[in-house]
Amino acid sequence: MKWMMIAVVAGLMSGVASQAIAKPLKVLILAGQSNMQGHVNVSTFDSMADDPKTAPILKEMRNADGTTRVCQQVWISSIGCADNDTNEQTGKVTAGFGASTEEIGPEFTFGIYMEKQLNEPILIIKTSWGGKSLHTDFRSPSGGPYVFCDTELIGRKNRGDDMEKERANMIKATGAYYRLMLDHVRKVLGDIKRVVPEYDPSQGYEIAGFVWFQGFNDLVSDWTYEKSNQPGGYDLYGKLLVHFIRDVRKDLSAPKMPFVIGVMGLGGVKEDKKPGSQMYFRQAQLAPLSLPEFQGNVVAVPTAPYWDEELEVLQGRMDACWPKVDARVAAEKNTSWENKMKVMAENFTPEEWKRLQGASNGEYHYLGAAKIMAPIGKAFAEALANPQKIQR
Repeated sequence: MKWMMIAVVAGLMSGVASQAIAKPLKVLILAGQSNMQGHVNVSTFDSMADDPKTAPILKEMRNADGTTRVCQQVWISSIGCADNDTNEQTGKVTAGFGASTEEIGPEFTFGIYMEKQLNEPILIIKTSWGGKSLHTDFRSPSGGPYVFCDTELIGRKNRGDDMEKERANMIKATGAYYRLMLDHVRKVLGDIKRVVPEYDPSQGYEIAGFVWFQGFNDLVSDWTYEKSNQPGGYDLYGKLLVHFIRDVRKDLSAPKMPFVIGVMGLGGVKEDKKPGSQMYFRQAQLAPLSLPEFQGNVVAVPTAPYWDEELEVLQGRMDACWPKVDARVAAEKNTSWENKMKVMAENFTPEEWKRLQGASNGEYHYLGAAKIMAPIGKAFAEALANPQKIQR
């Protein structure tokens, strides 16, 4: 009788395990341009330790012994890095899935916090390419063909461009990265076991969310958005984003797929109150939220609150110092990077110099700062899990 009871319990436990395995795999898609790629060097992680807002996130990014965390239930397939449109990186989520193996984007902390919230296997499919626009590269089918505005036509005419050739080039380029994005997502979903070895095809998968983090090339495209410094100057972007959301849901057969818009945050919240292109562009990125069809399933995550204004100021000072630093190291006949940094450090206090180690790239890449990007990835995860808590 005793052994019979053990056998029954074991059978029940086996059934519970089978049910757990049969639960659909959660698939999350990340897409965008260079900031989705991620230009944050791992050397900037330490800068998070001294800020009470980011220190807890850093603890999640590292193991107790200080080594970088590897998510045990989150796998990733990422393309678009290392200057190759289709070069793929796969594995469990950790640092190194950014624009290079020494960098991160939002995927690292996004994966960490999705794992904490779901506590089940997750597959992230990331497609990101630097320097790509929504008006051309990611333009989805419903957005129609690219239309040259008057300013662009005049400018090209003055340059002597062959307009027939230019129109042919635009037809070829329009939507190219939208299609490449879909091709990769379908490739991964067609053979999930290649990326997630533990995946059982009988359990199936669920496309549980999409995060869009893009915008810089549209922000600075004066030809496409010829009234960018006026209210409504980026209305076209908002319309194209609406088409993008509808089309990607249709093409992935996921009509109610939760969609997160990462709103441009360069320069911080002060740009929200300063009439100009940044303000108007952010307004365009929020435009889809006004549509009834997107209520409750599309959410915007402002990234401006995570901007580091002090670091921005220090980086500006550093940029201004380069001419005299270059002149000095040339006179010393020692232009090594080590000597340049030694001379540069003389222009800052020890505390300021320590803070500067938290930046590894330009302003357009969120200063390449983990202190900025890590909270953004966390916010994207929280938006998918609890969209009602995100400012709309």
